[in-house]
Amino acid sequence: MRHFEKSEQYLERAERVIPLGSQTFSKSRTQYPHGVSPYFIVRGEGSRVWDVDGNEYIDFVSSLCSITLGYNHAAVNAEVTKQLASGVIFSLPHPIEAEVAEMICDMVPCAESVRFGKNGSDATSGAIRVARAFTGRDHVAVCGYHGWQDWYIGATARNLGVPQATRELTHTFPYNDLAALAKLLESQPRGFAAVILEPMNVAQPAPGYLEGVKELAHRHGALLVFDETITGFRFANGGAQQLFGVTPDLATFGKGLANGFPVSAVAGRRDVMKLMEEVFFSFTFGGETLSLAAARATLRTLQTEPVVQTLAARGTQLMEGLSAIVRDARLDDVFAVSGHPAWNFLNMKDARGASAFEIKTLWMQEMHQRGFLSVGTHNMSYAHSEQDVGALLAAYREVLPLIGHALDAGKLRESLRCEPLVPLFKVR
Repeated sequence: MRHFEKSEQYLERAERVIPLGSQTFSKSRTQYPHGVSPYFIVRGEGSRVWDVDGNEYIDFVSSLCSITLGYNHAAVNAEVTKQLASGVIFSLPHPIEAEVAEMICDMVPCAESVRFGKNGSDATSGAIRVARAFTGRDHVAVCGYHGWQDWYIGATARNLGVPQATRELTHTFPYNDLAALAKLLESQPRGFAAVILEPMNVAQPAPGYLEGVKELAHRHGALLVFDETITGFRFANGGAQQLFGVTPDLATFGKGLANGFPVSAVAGRRDVMKLMEEVFFSFTFGGETLSLAAARATLRTLQTEPVVQTLAARGTQLMEGLSAIVRDARLDDVFAVSGHPAWNFLNMKDARGASAFEIKTLWMQEMHQRGFLSVGTHNMSYAHSEQDVGALLAAYREVLPLIGHALDAGKLRESLRCEPLVPLFKVR
């Protein structure tokens, strides 16, 4: 049996000086059940990571979708090492800023101009600020997860510390429901600056949905913003907008843009982006060269190797195999498989007298023991092999029936070696 003593010791140490012991909510103990989970990773290679206790995992979290090519990717590391010899940050811009911006403009349909940040939240916040400046309006319609800044997070359950006046400017709408969006846009007499959404997350867009969102946004004088923080450079080289054939006014990128190095981007129409000369979107480290070197190497790899095709193939193998396991185990009332092959989900439901979070806790407990990291998503990387996917499916053939038997016996809670997770924050 795997043990996590060092992880728990480090967590106790970290929590003395770091709230939740982590810089990222999704990596904290709120998401991983205590006593059956690792909390600290010390090394990654390809599709695998090792925790502080020496346990090895095939990683399907992929650092929250930021690892597209695989950990410790040779071409990315070589570019970063070469740039490091010349310097990291300077008193004036470095030519690599324009080089990477040009690559994004070549690859992304909407991109005529680009500005860089460090996190996805930087990019989405910049897009909303420039949309407000361009339209002269304040209200925003949102669908999906768009980061930690006040303008978005104020519309969620994690709104502590966000002024009420700010919260009142952001309005949520459900995915795949054009009528609901139309009603929302008609409800605000002063109009909306932007409609921002993840073009796809858990569910596929219904036929005509994204086209309809664009038409509605433009009819009401709003800009359309695609948050491609995850879908960009993962669903297609040009993102979901290329895959689905719908070009937004602005788009935001991050995560896999640089295979884990911290850089994000706002890209879009030149006339809108021109306002970035006046809108204050400025970062000391926005032109940091190591991350841009990593981005250049990542984008070059996407252009020269079958990265997107491999993500789709491995993800399809996984989704088809997992769907068959769920069906054969007669667990359709408990689990469902959804999403795009490159970013797909094992959805868990309240079922057979247990909550979805109790079921998820047992699932994580058993998957960690078998050497897999996942939080209910399968974030595919170029490093995931057919054998990795086969191993994951073999684990599912054991774990899902085990959960089914525990549910049928009314003993799911008795099967846990920890307290179950509790719902805290749901945006998808």
